[in-house]
Amino acid sequence: MSEHFTTESQPAHPRGHVVSWKVYLAIFAALCVLTGVTVLVTGFDFGPLNLVVALGVAVTKASLVVLYFMHARYSPKLTGVVIAASIAFFVILVFLTLTDYLSRPWPLTSAS
Repeated sequence: MSEHFTTESQPAHPRGHVVSWKVYLAIFAALCVLTGVTVLVTGFDFGPLNLVVALGVAVTKASLVVLYFMHARYSPKLTGVVIAASIAFFVILVFLTLTDYLSRPWPLTSAS
């Protein structure tokens, strides 16, 4: 049979950070509201700011999910460093892609 041995340094059932159900409910409500905002702003023309508005709402929703549902807010500092490094790497990749995209001749002409 399996027995659980406990010591002073390690409990048998370690508990992580426990988040209140009220916090989860508030984050869920915020995500629902932001989803409604996403649907609402599709009916408006913001001109060149369409992409900025859409990405702003999307980044806000993604941040809430990462911080609360993935417990990044309550994680050690190293987790924050890894998240920041991955975001920095993503920005570098997007920047390099845009340098290639924007350096092409416009309008594109066919080779024939």
